[in-house]
Amino acid sequence: MAKGTVTQKIIDRHVITGSKEAGKVVSIKIDQTLTQDATGTMAYLELEAMGVNRVATELSASYVDHNMMQNGPENRNDHLYLQSIAKNKGVAFSPPGNGICHQVHLERFGVPGKTLLGSDSHTPTGGGIGMIAIGAGGLDVALAMAGKPFRLAYPRVIGVKLTGKLKAWCAAKDVILKLLSILTTKGNVGNVVEYFGSGVATLSVPQRATITNMGAELGVTTSVFPSDDRTKQFLEAQDRGRSFVRIEADAKAEYDRVIEIDLNKIVPMAACPSSPDNIRTIEELSGNPVGQVIIGSCTNSSYRDLAMVAEALKGRKVHSSVTLSIAPGSRQVLEMLAREGKLADMIAAGARILETGCGPCIGQGQSPAQETITVRTFNRNFAGRTGTRGDQSYLVSPESAVAAALTGCFTDPRKLDFGMPQIPDVEKFNINDNMIIPAAADVNSEIIRKPTIGNPPVNNPLPEKIEGAVLIKVGDKITTDHIMPAGIYLKLRSNIPQYSRVVFDCFTEPGKPSFAERAIAVRDSGRHGIIVGRDSYGQGSSREHAAICPMYLGVKAVVALAIERIHKANLVNFGILPLLFADPADYDRIEPEDQLLIENARRQLGVGKPMEAEIVKSDGKVIPVKLVHTLSEDDIRIILAGGMLNC
Repeated sequence: MAKGTVTQKIIDRHVITGSKEAGKVVSIKIDQTLTQDATGTMAYLELEAMGVNRVATELSASYVDHNMMQNGPENRNDHLYLQSIAKNKGVAFSPPGNGICHQVHLERFGVPGKTLLGSDSHTPTGGGIGMIAIGAGGLDVALAMAGKPFRLAYPRVIGVKLTGKLKAWCAAKDVILKLLSILTTKGNVGNVVEYFGSGVATLSVPQRATITNMGAELGVTTSVFPSDDRTKQFLEAQDRGRSFVRIEADAKAEYDRVIEIDLNKIVPMAACPSSPDNIRTIEELSGNPVGQVIIGSCTNSSYRDLAMVAEALKGRKVHSSVTLSIAPGSRQVLEMLAREGKLADMIAAGARILETGCGPCIGQGQSPAQETITVRTFNRNFAGRTGTRGDQSYLVSPESAVAAALTGCFTDPRKLDFGMPQIPDVEKFNINDNMIIPAAADVNSEIIRKPTIGNPPVNNPLPEKIEGAVLIKVGDKITTDHIMPAGIYLKLRSNIPQYSRVVFDCFTEPGKPSFAERAIAVRDSGRHGIIVGRDSYGQGSSREHAAICPMYLGVKAVVALAIERIHKANLVNFGILPLLFADPADYDRIEPEDQLLIENARRQLGVGKPMEAEIVKSDGKVIPVKLVHTLSEDDIRIILAGGMLNC
């Protein structure tokens, strides 16, 4: 078991109950929370349903950064609700235009040694400043705001030993892409990645945050760097030096596994379509034509990243075959670029400047043309996430992105005819918090709730007998984007009946009933819906709608070979059984339209107990099957009740 690590030191200070043994469930105190508007509206509706007058955390912050496009009233209705509920409950509010939640939180609120729970899977960005920052579903965040502890498996710690120093044109993004090529996106549940070694000191906090941000794609609980002199320098530059706490691993710290990465040997890389772990070097891709380049997202939109891009573009012109769009991560970054003339350099080169928000990363605009390579500095490239079916989305560093923008094709930036711009650490950031509305609870203030905002649906208790109809059978690496699409559908997230209509929309065949239509027919017949998945089901975003909407449609169980951490927790929170095939061969035996029957489901459901079930084929043939789970006593209590809102 890991000893003397940064992970252990922070988590152990926050454990309330449970055994500090790897894999055992512990509950921890949460110091800070963050929400964003795409998941936050439901989280605050759930907080209201709990009857909480004021949040109990040291700090909670609500950000508007996802649903920025106001095509119709839905998004602005959500913004007004979020601002008013923040005032009512004592939550700091960052309005549209102020920046991406993870970037702004790192700049203005993150504190080393604290715990942060966020309703966004890229909350581990905070690990770049020495926080244990974890992504979770909105209901878990609402519970944390209510003062309840957060439950998780006490983690194993993978130590990543960094040595050496990055060479010119090689980036922090390439470091996490290298680690993704080693660990991949699956099989890492229950682990924390912790960085140590002499190479750590060569990386700034924004560079570290890039690495911890995209660490979410590994499927780990979170990632963390020590809080050291570079952390102190960053906080002082943000005029927050008083928040600095030194937290470093012991000299003889022990890790459950150690991976060594020599930064001297890192080369420019790309994640190829359509998974963040499909890694190749830029040199291997060299010469392939590129039609679109977008630089931004919570992964790569810091001042350091965009200042480097501006210097590379200065006096040059974007290639005629490329559209280049740039989205600064925060208003602080945008204002600094403008005051220093760097924004003008970008514009003069032909770049399109987008709003400070998530935008294209979650399919909100800038969809590429069909059969066109799009190169992005984002963290996810799941199929169709750009808003274009059959997209060819590659994930790269800002260094590799600007090289493609200038040359019109994949180009190893080390082969450009000019040297890499050197951007020194900022001694003093431009501090302007006048858009942030500080937390000051006024429990008598009006909560604005427009007609497009519904109520959180409540499930029924788990039935004694599950009469399941297999609604869909899917393969490996089904993401929450597959289950609940983002893009143009994001504005429906406050209205579950409407949003539920597009569950698994990507699998709907022309002229055939949609998943929702089949599920409703099964539900109305008095039976229950079953989803069958394979390996790494539910990876990706923390969006709890991937559990809420199937629950609303009558789904009672998801059966797969493996279910990812956040999605499993969301299924439990809304009363859906997350089950695993005891025999992987049973995945091949079950087909859509089959029945899955679980007699005495409530009595069978116990800690560590397998469940007996039957697959009933269309010809009447019955195949006995064993299902297992990794549910704790608390999980079982919640599922029996039909979800956390019933407890």
